[in-house]
Amino acid sequence: AAEPPAPTADRAPAPERAPAPERAPAWEPRVVAAEPPAQAAPSEAEDVAALMAENMMLKARLRLESERQDELQRLLAVELRTLRDHVQAEVDRTEDLRAERDLWMARAEALAQPLFQRR
Repeated sequence: AAEPPAPTADRAPAPERAPAPERAPAWEPRVVAAEPPAQAAPSEAEDVAALMAENMMLKARLRLESERQDELQRLLAVELRTLRDHVQAEVDRTEDLRAERDLWMARAEALAQPLFQRR
């Protein structure tokens, strides 16, 4: 077997070939830097601040709901009074109609009484 000729001073070694540009690079895993532990776990002060903010928000929401419930109860009371007045007016009208009916029945009986008397 023939050995390749050794490089001589008048001949420079052949440059290494660069990868072909049409060839895609091999897949490499993505490296994710880990967060420092101080940022990963919130401090006790941050926890307290978050709880206080949530507590204030819930209190405000509760106050709004309470005001809304009070307003609905006022509206309901007004509607019930209006309905009660209307029902009372209808009952009064019905009583007036009964009284008028009784009056007409008494008149009819009075007018019919001579027809049923013996002569």
